[in-house]
Amino acid sequence: MKEIIKQLVRRLAGGFFWIAGKSIIGRYFHNQVLNMAMGQTLKVFRGSLALVLPVPNSVCRFRAETFSTKEPETLEWIDNIPKGAVLWDVGANIGLYSVYAAKQIGCRVFAFEPSVFNLELLARNIFLNGVTDQVCLVPLALSDGFGPNRLHMTTTEWGGALSTFGQDYGFDGKAMHQVFQFQTLGVSMEDAVQRLGLPQPDYIKMDVDGIEHLILKGGQSVLGRVKGILIEVNDDFRDQSEQCQRLLGEAGLMMKEKRHSKIIENSMSVFKHCYNQIWVRP
Repeated sequence: MKEIIKQLVRRLAGGFFWIAGKSIIGRYFHNQVLNMAMGQTLKVFRGSLALVLPVPNSVCRFRAETFSTKEPETLEWIDNIPKGAVLWDVGANIGLYSVYAAKQIGCRVFAFEPSVFNLELLARNIFLNGVTDQVCLVPLALSDGFGPNRLHMTTTEWGGALSTFGQDYGFDGKAMHQVFQFQTLGVSMEDAVQRLGLPQPDYIKMDVDGIEHLILKGGQSVLGRVKGILIEVNDDFRDQSEQCQRLLGEAGLMMKEKRHSKIIENSMSVFKHCYNQIWVRP
């Protein structure tokens, strides 16, 4: 019933804006609504640190409101990164953790995010929180090779996730329900260092909803020098899970723990067996 109501509201709103767009006044009104939505912000706190986050829709507002509770293990992991370290945030989305690492720890962050729908919000987050000099936005997809391919998307909402570059499966290894796609450039981690000249990361946070193992495959020389990595792995996606464990082990890393929040543990969602694995160099 809830989903039916949402669809009805979307159709009514779509019809209203379609009609409004036929007149100058209607188009002006439409533009004002969009500008007001993008201008909405929410201030969130972790201890004494405050972040100002844009919340133009319900997805971004949920991310902001659950900042401290959805992935507390990620925040704790970032808190233990040494000041001034180089962090790669792979699958940065709208940049909550990139901004936090830069503002809280003073990390130099490279935020990889290929979604055109998330890039504006990521840039706004960086600017609003005064970390433009510390966070470099990298609008490319990481993969196991160098070259163009398609980014397959399950949503076009600001702050949306569950996209896959170069593959037709999602976070669970199953065929994804695609609503949008475009072609963009993919690079491996080794390409990012050797061809693009990005600095070797000290730490890597990776959450790309399905192709984590492929990205690891394309970055063995980089992984061999990282001090730690936090990577989201779905235990139900056996091929992904086994390959991630093998590749990280071959890079000389050791799994310290795997965790997810009470929000995930107590849910009945398909993400119940997704964990953030924390790997360290012994």
